[in-house]
Amino acid sequence: MCLISSPGGTNAELKANLLDIHNQRLAAMDANGIDFMVLSCAQPCIQGIADPEAAAAMSVTVNNQLAASISNNTERFGAFASLAMQNATAAALELKRTVEELGFLGALVNDYQQSGSDGLKPLYYDQPEYDVFWQMVSDLDVPVYFHPRADIAPVADFLYAHAPFLKGPAQEFAATLSTHILGLCVNGVFDRFPNIKIIVGHMGERIPSDLVRIDTQLLRQLELGMPMKQNVTTYFRKNIYETTSGNFATDLLKFHIGEIGLDRIMYSIDYPFVGIPDGTVWIDSLNGTLHEEDLNSLKRGLAIKVLRLND
Repeated sequence: MCLISSPGGTNAELKANLLDIHNQRLAAMDANGIDFMVLSCAQPCIQGIADPEAAAAMSVTVNNQLAASISNNTERFGAFASLAMQNATAAALELKRTVEELGFLGALVNDYQQSGSDGLKPLYYDQPEYDVFWQMVSDLDVPVYFHPRADIAPVADFLYAHAPFLKGPAQEFAATLSTHILGLCVNGVFDRFPNIKIIVGHMGERIPSDLVRIDTQLLRQLELGMPMKQNVTTYFRKNIYETTSGNFATDLLKFHIGEIGLDRIMYSIDYPFVGIPDGTVWIDSLNGTLHEEDLNSLKRGLAIKVLRLND
């Protein structure tokens, strides 16, 4: 069984008790039949550091520490790079270093990058200045995982002051990140770089559940100069993969298989935000729902292909 996960956090957390954490992960994996886990720095990580120099330095530190923590057991653990995204060229070079020198499997970005002297300017990676980054992603042939983050205070206060219970996974995370993913689509990133691979958790942050309406409505934007050349459904079938992380809904899985295909969906848990045993109970319940070959693809086969684990 193959798992994509997003544990970690601050620099101090990555340093603290690495051996103990490592052993705890292994014990949980063994108890739940998990062969391989991909580790990364959870939200907001580097995306929460507005100063570009501090962010770039911290990304190098986090990546080096993560590499060191798994270096003695790369048969069971892989890693996604953390990147400072204020400077697209610097981000591309750090991605290249982590893949070629540290053996990382790709990168994980926690949605938009905070920037500006007050940290309140969000940067989205669907703008032309990020083409140098996406070119590197294409050249390296590695995926970039888009993970949600908590919004900066002015945005969160504006949107959720009336109902703060909606902050986080219930609404905020999916609403914010799905907008970023759709921005990649409508601003032509996948047209300029047709070979890049994006991974989106939580069953695609709801986008595949609404593809008919999204595609229909976006057709109206063509006359307004929208650069997107295909449609969102096409990108989900060619460039975007989704994982089941934290969204163990069997009926939704079956619907998404019909919308984008099982060859676009990978099993994931979202540990430590979701318990590993919860994922195991759900994935085991699919034995009577999916054929053995399809279930194997969901559990491990597609992840091995996308992450190039057999290379």
